[in-house]
Amino acid sequence: MDPGILQTFFVIFTGGAIIATLALFGRQPLIIAYVVLGILIGPAGLELIQDGQIVKDAAEIGIIFLLYLLGLSLVPQKLGQMLSEALVLTGLSCLAAFVLGISAGLLLQLPLTDTLILATALMFSSTILGLKLLPTTALHHRHAGEIIISVLLLQDLLAIIALTVLRSMGNEDQTSLAILGQLAALPLLIGIAWGLGRYLMPLLLQRFDRFQEYLFLLALGWGLGLAELAHYLGLSYETGAFIAGVSLATSPISLLIVESLKPLRDFFLVIFFVALGAGLPLDQIQHLILPAVLLALAVLVLKPLVFQYLMQREGEEPGLSREISVRLGQISEFSLLIAVVALDSGLILESTGTLLQLTTLICFALSSYWIVARYPTPVAMSENLRRD
Repeated sequence: MDPGILQTFFVIFTGGAIIATLALFGRQPLIIAYVVLGILIGPAGLELIQDGQIVKDAAEIGIIFLLYLLGLSLVPQKLGQMLSEALVLTGLSCLAAFVLGISAGLLLQLPLTDTLILATALMFSSTILGLKLLPTTALHHRHAGEIIISVLLLQDLLAIIALTVLRSMGNEDQTSLAILGQLAALPLLIGIAWGLGRYLMPLLLQRFDRFQEYLFLLALGWGLGLAELAHYLGLSYETGAFIAGVSLATSPISLLIVESLKPLRDFFLVIFFVALGAGLPLDQIQHLILPAVLLALAVLVLKPLVFQYLMQREGEEPGLSREISVRLGQISEFSLLIAVVALDSGLILESTGTLLQLTTLICFALSSYWIVARYPTPVAMSENLRRD
């Protein structure tokens, strides 16, 4: 074995365990802790990461697992029950966030493409924070959970489309017809996943559900298989993984799949966020930190106000509207993906990508702190608010 690989994993996971402990004592999201670790051990810090390509490849696998498991948590039937309200909430809140992004881009005098991509990235709320900080009782039995899941599912579908378009724009050899072909491949992939997920997977799961090893391999093969199929159809691996998860979300075995794959997801995701921190250009951060803070604060004020107004207009109770608006009032992990894809494709300036990443991380930290301080969560600051 290459000693450089072993040293890289040692630094990432030993350092991750230490900094995660400190973050949990401070009630801070672990995502932020991993990014800080990346900054500390990356090229701008102690330069302890030896093999950057391995870290980058493993990080991409982590995103595939993340979207697979996020899809498993989003039950399409709940969208059907809330479709009318969810469409209003999603459409108008995304429009308001897009306008905010356009305004920010104009104020910062960004190029047109950078402004549009920044505005697009601000449209989405965090599925990770929305689901992980929602107690299981609320997630399955309360009206709040149904609204949150419905809005997140619609937003995530829009984010998948946005990522598909960005990847296509980054390929200079692709024509407009090829881009339209990729978008047309999306419903085809959904149809294949729905058909196999509805008729084939339940038969296999019912026939061999007592073999835990087989269930693990089947779940792994299903997610990675559809990710590969999506890539073959001209879409991204992440798109296929997300659709694979949604197609199994109603399966009685979905919770077992989530539990069995969480360790793999967490392994690769730690690497992803460490790699993200290691890649942040610290020489630019000092010039971008103030705009990032101001933009994050604007998001954290505007989004909850818009969600609260829209929900009360739909007839929701004021208290419920306030809670849901706070839980959805940040930007998403998809915003980080959009920044990474746009940077890799050469569509935006490095400074714009860094600004977007910093804004997302600040939103994560402040939003999660706000939620755990005021509302029931599994990690609430107050014992009275702590709910599993």
